Amino acid sequence: MELILWRHADAGDPLEDRESDLDRRLTARGRKQSVRVAKWLTARLPERYVVVASPAPRAIETAEALGIEPRIDPQLAPGASGAQILAAIKWPEGLDGRVRHCIVVGHQSGLGEAASLAITGRIQAWTLRKSSLLWLASRPDDVSRPPFIRAAIGPDLV
Repeated sequence: MELILWRHADAGDPLEDRESDLDRRLTARGRKQSVRVAKWLTARLPERYVVVASPAPRAIETAEALGIEPRIDPQLAPGASGAQILAAIKWPEGLDGRVRHCIVVGHQSGLGEAASLAITGRIQAWTLRKSSLLWLASRPDDVSRPPFIRAAIGPDLV
C-alpha cells in the first residue's frame, strides 16, 4: 500500500472568524495551496486511488482540489491519534485490495503521529505543515518491514 498523508491547507483562525474549530474553511491562500499540491500529486498518481478525508470542511475542501469527491471518515476528525488514523485506513494492508494508493487528508497532530508510527513503530511528535504531504510506500511482499518515504512536498515547493 502507498499512503499519502496530506495535511489540510491554510484555514481561517476560529477566534477571528467566530466559528468552531471543526467548521473552519480554507482561506483564499489555502485554496491556492491545495490546488498547487493537488496538481503535483495528480501528475504522479496512478489511475486508481482512494481519498479519505476528515469531516472538517477545510480537509474536505483540500481533498476536493484533486477533482474527486473524497470518502468522509469521522474517525479522521480533528483530535484523531496517529494510531486511529492508521487503523481507519487499515495500514499497511489497505482499505481495498484492488486500490494500492490511499490519500488521507486530515489534521496535525494526528498525521504527524501516523507518519512516525508507520515509519518507526513509535508515536513521536512529528509535524506536517499546512498543505504538505508525506508519501509512504509499504513493501507489498513484506508488510512487516518499515515503509519507505517516496516523497515529502509542501505547497512552497511546487
